[in-house]
Amino acid sequence: MIVRMWEARAEPYGFDDLLAWVCDIGLREFEHDPLHVSSEVFTSTDHRVVVVSKWRNTPRSLPDPPPTLLAGPAHSWDFTQVDR
Repeated sequence: MIVRMWEARAEPYGFDDLLAWVCDIGLREFEHDPLHVSSEVFTSTDHRVVVVSKWRNTPRSLPDPPPTLLAGPAHSWDFTQVDR
């Protein structure tokens, strides 16, 4: 399983709109992909939105959100679980 973490920091005025975009538009891009297992959305007090998505293989990226909502570019990282 591969876990992709996606993070974007919103402009303070755009936080609610970025969160709505992630939940209503961004995640719909891959929710029905057979390789997609699940996704969770998190927020922070400094206007960040984080998506943690789990994939059977070859994770897909969220589309780019509207740049007017962002304080900087979105970033993503892939992780694999460590057996211990």
